[in-house]
Amino acid sequence: MNNPELLGQYMIDAGNEFGPGTAYGNALIKCGETQKRIGTADRELIQTSAINFLTPLRNFIEGDYKTITKERKLLQNKRLDLDAAKTRLKKAKVAEARAAQLNTSQPEENNIMVNVSYVLNLLHVKWLKSEQEVRITQSEFDRQAEITRLLLEGISSTHAHHLRCLNDFVEAQMTYYAQCYQYMLDLQKQLGSFPSTFLSNNNQSSSAPVQSVSAPSVLASASASLPSVSNSIVTSGISELKSSSGSRKARVLYDYDAANSSELSLLADEVITVYSIPGMDSDWLMGERGNQKGKVPITYLELLN
Repeated sequence: MNNPELLGQYMIDAGNEFGPGTAYGNALIKCGETQKRIGTADRELIQTSAINFLTPLRNFIEGDYKTITKERKLLQNKRLDLDAAKTRLKKAKVAEARAAQLNTSQPEENNIMVNVSYVLNLLHVKWLKSEQEVRITQSEFDRQAEITRLLLEGISSTHAHHLRCLNDFVEAQMTYYAQCYQYMLDLQKQLGSFPSTFLSNNNQSSSAPVQSVSAPSVLASASASLPSVSNSIVTSGISELKSSSGSRKARVLYDYDAANSSELSLLADEVITVYSIPGMDSDWLMGERGNQKGKVPITYLELLN
């Protein structure tokens, strides 16, 4: 699990501990679900980026780019060999020319003529070898230059391919941030349906020691803080409903997502039928909407006359 998914799971666990029937617990659960959706989007972004951008780039760097670098280095070595061969050929030509000049300036004595002619022959042979070496190294250099040129010409198509990969990466990021923005907008709307007075009462009571706050007092405070539910309805109306076997109509104050199959999900402003059954927790009623029924939290309801 990535960080948003971990955060979302911790929020959901904490919300269930506080109680999904409480406004704060329900808000924690909603925030946790949104964080997990963001985590899923983050995972999809990483996978898409790896497939469409990072993998092609890595393949190029570890494959074609290494080949191009190797061939360019080999071309440089061939150029150095060619330069050395040309230098040796030039020296051989200079040495042969000096020997020929010396031969023409010496008196015509047999022993001297024989030595000079021998040296000239040696220098000529060396010149021929140097010339052959230059032709061979020139041919090798030209062949390597052609190989390197063909590889470098393929760079333009590689650049076009990676440009498309980069566009795919940017589009994936745009999709990711658009999803996150939409998720947070939806969460903001859901949290906006909670009564602001309930949140302010929670903030005021947060400075009190935790040990001094009991569950009945928190429930009473939450019930009193709902803007549309009066104390008389909460106390007398619900008490009357629980003591009787009849049913009442109730308006839903804000959205509620069922935590399990025994509960009924609610939508703000809808009207449902509620009643009590023996042995049910004092904070809950049974709710019916058509063929659907399940437990609903009392603090989310306004009993109608």
